Amino acid sequence: MNSWLSGDTMRDWAEIENSPRAEAHHNASVKEQVKMTEERATVVQNAESQDTTDGTVTPLPQDGGASKPTGPLRRKLDAAEERAKQAEKVIDSLRAELEKKGRAPMAQPARMKSRHWGLLFSFVLLVLAPLAAAVFYLTTIAEDRYGSTAGFAVRSQESSGANDLLGGLAQFTGGSTASDSDILYEYIQSQELVADVDAALDLKGHFGQHWPHDWVFALWPEPTLEDLTWYWHRIVGISYDSGSGLMEVQVTAYDPDMAQAINQTIVELSQTRINALNERAREDAMRYALADLDEALERLKLSREALIQFRTRTRIVDPETDIQGRMGVMNNLQQQLAEALIEVDLLRGSLGNSDPRITTAQKRIDVIRERINLERNSFASAETTENGGIGEDYPSLISEYERLSVDREFAEQTYRAALTALEVARDEATRQSRYLATYIKPTHAEASQYPQRVILIALVGLFLLLIWAIMALVYYSIRDRR
Repeated sequence: MNSWLSGDTMRDWAEIENSPRAEAHHNASVKEQVKMTEERATVVQNAESQDTTDGTVTPLPQDGGASKPTGPLRRKLDAAEERAKQAEKVIDSLRAELEKKGRAPMAQPARMKSRHWGLLFSFVLLVLAPLAAAVFYLTTIAEDRYGSTAGFAVRSQESSGANDLLGGLAQFTGGSTASDSDILYEYIQSQELVADVDAALDLKGHFGQHWPHDWVFALWPEPTLEDLTWYWHRIVGISYDSGSGLMEVQVTAYDPDMAQAINQTIVELSQTRINALNERAREDAMRYALADLDEALERLKLSREALIQFRTRTRIVDPETDIQGRMGVMNNLQQQLAEALIEVDLLRGSLGNSDPRITTAQKRIDVIRERINLERNSFASAETTENGGIGEDYPSLISEYERLSVDREFAEQTYRAALTALEVARDEATRQSRYLATYIKPTHAEASQYPQRVILIALVGLFLLLIWAIMALVYYSIRDRR
């Protein structure tokens, strides 16, 4: 070692050789001294450059060689070069000692570790290999499939005249087309329709012909009806707008003719189901209308029989007409009473009170007054009257008669409304109130569009990458917590 090295450097060197217990302090101290030594060497070189600039340089020889400084400057330059060489030796010895102790040098290039190789291997195993398998399967093994599209909607014929006439009673003839579209949407996905289409076109034979070659997209042998219904949702897609009622059905098959045939069968079965709904609605409407008519007719009969019993019991056809007649009698008696009183007053003015004519006129007045009292009492008493011997007061009779009249009028109105509803139901039964309007006929594909290989490959790669990234994050999270 050179004597210009500091005492701290020498002590650190002694610790490296003789004091294993100072191993923790050794790393930081030695690295610090190496750094200081390098800095001193740099300072020495800078000083030599400065001295060289200030010194006297001999002119260049004729052969192009460089002249060298002389005198004290030369001695300074030699001393600086010697110190630089000694510093380099110290640095090399310190580095060798560090390597001997099993420690890495201060500046070591990055290198792959076991966990890095494991991460790379897992990426290849979990992402690249499955993605390559998916690409190979989709491009070389998967069979081409063809699509067919059909569009339709449930429409109804509105009868505005009948609706205005009934004021809403025409709703007995069926429900809304929106509910029919919902029913049709569920029917296309039902097991019943799948069984009907399979019976007509042999779905099992067509979609199972490529098994097990195309095992991802083909139908396995001898599937049950439940399996075929599950597979049906893979080959049939339905787009339904509940607001407008428009519905589009897209079918894929290994043959364009088969795809079109399946779509055509779906349209025909849907039309048959709508007709069945129409027939059921008409039958229900007719049954309900006839039931309402029978009920209204029975109510009308009962109200009329009650009114007839009232007239038979009271022997009064119309209490209102009868009371008007009695009021006429009362008015006539009042008029006769007034005339008799005037006649008596005239007789008393010209004759004496003992005159027989005055006595006769007074008796006539008394009889008229008694008759008026009897007529008045007959309106409110329950005693026997001369006109019918009913034994009931007139206010009760009028109240009962009005109640029976109201019942009869309501029964007559209900009966007329029931007759109108029955006529509307019969009118609806003679025509098709709801039908399936096809705005896109089942199309026939000219080129294969399925399976969508680019989209499927991109999705597979994306999901594989996400799964691998999540697993790597979970691994490093667990590793850091240990």
